[in-house]
Amino acid sequence: MAIIETEDLTKVYKGRVAVDGLSFSVQEGEIFGFLGPNGAGKTTTLLMLLGLTEPTRGKARVFGLDPAREPIRVKSMIAYLQENMGFYRDLDARQTLGYIAELNRLPQDLTETRIERALKSVGLDKEAEKKVGDYSRGMRQRLGIAEVLVKEPKVAFLDEPTLGLDPDTTNRIMELIESLCRDKNMTVLLSSHLLYQVQKICHRVGIMIGGRMVAQGPMAQLAADKLGVGKEQYTLEEIYMKYFQEA
Repeated sequence: MAIIETEDLTKVYKGRVAVDGLSFSVQEGEIFGFLGPNGAGKTTTLLMLLGLTEPTRGKARVFGLDPAREPIRVKSMIAYLQENMGFYRDLDARQTLGYIAELNRLPQDLTETRIERALKSVGLDKEAEKKVGDYSRGMRQRLGIAEVLVKEPKVAFLDEPTLGLDPDTTNRIMELIESLCRDKNMTVLLSSHLLYQVQKICHRVGIMIGGRMVAQGPMAQLAADKLGVGKEQYTLEEIYMKYFQEA
């Protein structure tokens, strides 16, 4: 079942084409790696899928809904972790997550359990009373991931989820994402420049360059198509660079 779908999705800003005829889908429970250089159109695509900007033409669907026409219904089923998270600086981590739970109308009997589990999962349980304004960039990033865990959405859009994290925390977060897809059947659209992470956990990838999707599919298929090699003879970085150089 396709949870995320686009068909000829296009966005033009002041005569500049940011996204050009994009068509792809993400299946239920899948981790889809969304790759491309800065300016490729990834963020614009995410904004259209979130209902935060309207397409110039084409279609976007999340659970069969048009995000531009039914943004509230779409937002009730998704979570978005953006690259630079903003928080109320005078709240602590537990208060921040409580506020998120209230906004999403989570039942009170679930809220406390989810908050404590999320804080522990991202390693903030011992820093939960510290004001978010005193957090480092990496700690704020972990708090953003904790927001996703508290909400337990059906779909998560993750833009550079491990930015600023140390290797141990990065591995823990990647394992969390995998477990949410496996155990909760959550669907993930993952945008990251850390290609070794994408190769480790994604079922399929799409490569955007210049507003267009130049390749999509399982990494083994892309390696065979572009490099003519088998599954054990490539890295995602090699595949990506080959498409990038030829674009």
